[in-house]
Parts: sequence; C-alpha cells; structure tokens
Amino acid sequence: MGRAIMLQGTGSSVGKSLLVAGLARACKRRGLRVLPFKPQNMSNNAAVTADGGEIGRAQALQACAAGVAPSADMNPVLLKPQSEIGAQIVVQGRMIGHAKARDYQAMKPNLLPRVLESFARLRAAADIVLVEGAGSASEVNLRQGDIANMGFARAANVPVVIVGDIDRGGVIASLVGTQAVLDPADAALVVGFVVNRMRGDKSLFADGMTTIAARTGWRALGLVPFFADARLLPAEDAEELAAARRAGAQLRVAVPVLPWIANFDDLDPLKAEPDVDLVLVSPGTALPVCDLAILPGSKATIADLAALRAAGWDIDLLAHRRRGGRILGLCGGYQMLGRSIADPHGIEGEPGCVAGLDMLPVATVLGGDKLLVSVSGHSADGIGFTGYEMHVGTTTGEAPPLLRLADGRTDGAVSADGLVAGCYVHGLFADDAQRAAWLGRLGAAPSAYRHEAQVEATLDALAAHLEAHMDVGQLLALAS
Repeated sequence: MGRAIMLQGTGSSVGKSLLVAGLARACKRRGLRVLPFKPQNMSNNAAVTADGGEIGRAQALQACAAGVAPSADMNPVLLKPQSEIGAQIVVQGRMIGHAKARDYQAMKPNLLPRVLESFARLRAAADIVLVEGAGSASEVNLRQGDIANMGFARAANVPVVIVGDIDRGGVIASLVGTQAVLDPADAALVVGFVVNRMRGDKSLFADGMTTIAARTGWRALGLVPFFADARLLPAEDAEELAAARRAGAQLRVAVPVLPWIANFDDLDPLKAEPDVDLVLVSPGTALPVCDLAILPGSKATIADLAALRAAGWDIDLLAHRRRGGRILGLCGGYQMLGRSIADPHGIEGEPGCVAGLDMLPVATVLGGDKLLVSVSGHSADGIGFTGYEMHVGTTTGEAPPLLRLADGRTDGAVSADGLVAGCYVHGLFADDAQRAAWLGRLGAAPSAYRHEAQVEATLDALAAHLEAHMDVGQLLALAS
C-alpha cells in the first residue's frame, strides 16, 4: 500500500487544487508513482474518465500532472449543482440521482464506504496518494457524517496539512482559528501547514509563520508566493472565470455567462490565443459586437435558457446574426439553439417543454442514460479533432451535421446560412488543428500557441515553484 497525505483548507478557493497538481508533478519528476484523490467535489466543470465515468475537472488536471489517465476513483463523489439548494449526485463516475442540500447530508454516511473503496484501490496502485479536501476543515457544523475533510481523514487515518490563503487577509487567524475549533482527535491528524499566495517580500511574513507554528503546534511546510501562471490552467469553479481582454486583438469572442454554466474550460484555449479578445458577458450587460458568440455548456439548460432571455441576450443574438456574426452552441448551448427542449421526465425540474431560440432546425428531448465518452473525428471541412461528450438527452433534426465521429456517428448541426452551429462535443478548441480552423474561418492569422504544450509547461513551472518555496521532501516524509 502506498502512503498518503491530505491537503485541507481554511476555506474554499485557498489554492488546494493547484497545490495538489503542482505536488503531483513534483512527485512525478522525483520518479514516484503518484495519484490524486478528492473524496467529494462540487463542480459543474467535469471531465470524462478512461473508464467511462466523470470526475471534477481539477482531478483530471491533477491526473495530467501525475502523468496518468484520469479514473472515476480519483473523485468518487461529485456534486453538480442544478439549483441554489440541489445537485446531481455522481458516485464513482455514475449519476445516482439528485438531492437537496439537507437530504444529501443524510446520504453521506452511506457514501463513505464507496469513498474508502476508491481510495483503497488508488493506494494499492501508487507510491503516494495526494488527497484534496473540500471547502473548509473548520466547518464543524458539517462534521457529523463528513466524507470530504476530517471525516475522511479519520476514517482512512491519513495525515493532514492545512492550507491558508494570505492573499485574502487574516491568514494567521484563519489557521489558528481552524486549530481552535477542530475536535482534538481531528486536530491530532494535522502534521503541518502551508501559507499560500504570498505577494511581495516573503521576509515580511517570517514572524507570521513563527506565530502560527507556535499557536498551533503545527510544522511550517512552506510560504508559497502567488503563482501568476495559474491562469493558464483550467479553473475548477465558475467564480474563477476571468477573460484575458486584449486591446487590438484580431477577433472578439463573446460568451454570455449563465447561472449554471458547465464545462467552461472549453473557453480556456481561446482565452490563451494572442489574437482573441474573449469577453465574458455578465447579466445586465448587452452582448457586444463580436465575431463569434458562444453559448457554453449548462447543468440546467432550461433554467439557463430562461436566464438568457431574461437578460435580453436572445435579442442580442438575433442582431448579431443579422450583422453576419457567427454563433456556436456547445452541449447545453447547442440544445438552446434548437426549436424546442422537452423534459418529459423532470430531469431538470418540472416536466414540460419550452421553445428554444429557433436558430437551428433541431429539437432536444432530455432523458435516458448520460453519455460519457471520449471521441474523435473530423469536422465537415475535413479538419480532425479529439474531445468528449457528456450529456443527457438526444437532439434530432434535418440540418447538416457539424462533426463526423470516428465511430460512424454524426454530431451537431449547421444552419442553412452557415452562421449558426452547435454540437455536443466538448474540447474542440483544445485541439490545436480544430481551433486554428475556427479562428481561420473568422479571419485570424495562425498563431504559435499550442494548448496541451502550454498546460504541460505550466505544470512543470508550478512544480518547480513549489519545490523552491515548500519543503516538499518533508511533506512527503510526513505521509503515511
């Protein structure tokens, strides 16, 4: 059995996912067989696994950093929010149903054996498993039945490192306060702490590190400076979406940001292109004049379509098309562009049928098993691509397909005027050839940007960054 160590945080978004990715690459560079693990994740940014399941995108990135294929065991419980109080529940890669937040709390003890089962399989195959917690270790109100933080650590007897974010302010109080509220048996598992996202002169916080260590009794394992190139890696949460606005760029791509946006890492390769000005449009703001408007994936397509109309973006899209602008719908966005979306079984809410934007001659019926599969093929102009499908429902119509898949299927649709298109395939723009073809159709010159190569180079740089500012050797020695 391999060793394991767990990174928990003083709060959400303190950088745990990025630290695990960087440590995974550092372990790989040291010649270790390393695997990432997150017992419970909440995210609508998901990835398809080699074993036909789905996990959080952050764990897929960590698997990439470790140099291994992602598997459903790396994130055995994935919650995909579909409303303010409810979520779809995915266990070991497969959707098992939906639950409201309070009902899910009662389900968690029954999920712990599945979590431990997945962890045991990973541990048996690794030299070291890097475990990531969720949210805050100090949420003692959720401690009963917990499977994401100390509940898992206790059950699996895994040592814990607590991560605090100095960029938010109050990191001394956050770390010392976490130690103060932990149950003594939980606190006994903590072997050290890391202060993340330091800006400026590190020496100015030397006394802070000493104070935290003295107050908590935890070992200081690193003061990690802010890693600016984190923006070049896929973000896990929609709240972290940020566009790289570029004055003077050849092309402008506009994306309405809807409440239940999903698989938004589809946008990352465009954001990194030097001649693309990616505009993320918030509700209350009109869709700007642009070359391409993208309707991204959605975890609640019908609700997001209603939000799109409430924001007036349906009118903006019509005006954009009249000007000769192009529109692309991806997955849920593709469904919205059709004539109707029917939900006869109430998968997203109350059963019913709503009118779509009627820009493509197709109709969608939600239902059946979720399709989770990696795909490849070529677009109508013969350009190859690789990507993945992750959706519930079928879309049918008589429009020419946008894509032809290697397994003989077709996917998507193109309008008669060629200005509107949609498909179920995610990851199109991550494919360098397919992205270059899209940008070329819009009039942009070819660029030297290569998406996968940049992700790999950034992970290497992140590993070097952590090796320089953390005691990685000591952290690994503390694993058990």
